[in-house]
Amino acid sequence: METRDWIRLYPVPFRDLDPQQRFAKYNVVRANCAKATDDHRPESFRIQAASIEIIDNLDTKEKWRKRKEIVMSAPRMGLCELLRSQDESGMSFGLTKPRAISFESERRSPKSPEKVEKAYSRPTLFDKQKQKIENIPFQFYYQFFCMDNEDCPGHKLPITDWEINQAFRDWRFRYPEIDVLLEKIKAKWLDLTNPMTKDAFLFVGNLHRFRNQFVVLGVFSPPI
Repeated sequence: METRDWIRLYPVPFRDLDPQQRFAKYNVVRANCAKATDDHRPESFRIQAASIEIIDNLDTKEKWRKRKEIVMSAPRMGLCELLRSQDESGMSFGLTKPRAISFESERRSPKSPEKVEKAYSRPTLFDKQKQKIENIPFQFYYQFFCMDNEDCPGHKLPITDWEINQAFRDWRFRYPEIDVLLEKIKAKWLDLTNPMTKDAFLFVGNLHRFRNQFVVLGVFSPPI
């Protein structure tokens, strides 16, 4: 039975997957999943990585029609409402329409080398040796107000989307001066939410241990 319910699949051991299983954003995949036993958020499931199969791709034709059919079926509500719902439904993610959005970057403390080494020394599901990923020395944030709430006090959420960290890693060779690099990243992520050209929404989700702390998981930015 097809329900199109939105769920969270975590963790996905992407770098352990075979090349033909490494899906891209907006690929459609088929996989076996089961309700997470160590995460009581209602949408959290665990994926059987070996069962992942790419079956389709959602293209950008007709102003992202295929993508909108899927994405816009997600629970849509302002972050203020989502926070209020924690004591009732416990809904742990949603699609939020921002207004007056801005972008910030803050330098963060480096991770302990001992903790990094310990994390990479753990055996993986596929018993493969992982190449270490360089930690990003900055945390990026969106600041915004909820579109549907004139009394919204404003929110500042960290962006945990893999794409922004990878942009830092890739673009630093093109823009070796750190101030220039940070401005380029800021310009790109503000352009994704530019209300003059994009009908943008933020994918937001809360943390397993801290239900009232939300992060930006990604941006959905079809053209107007």
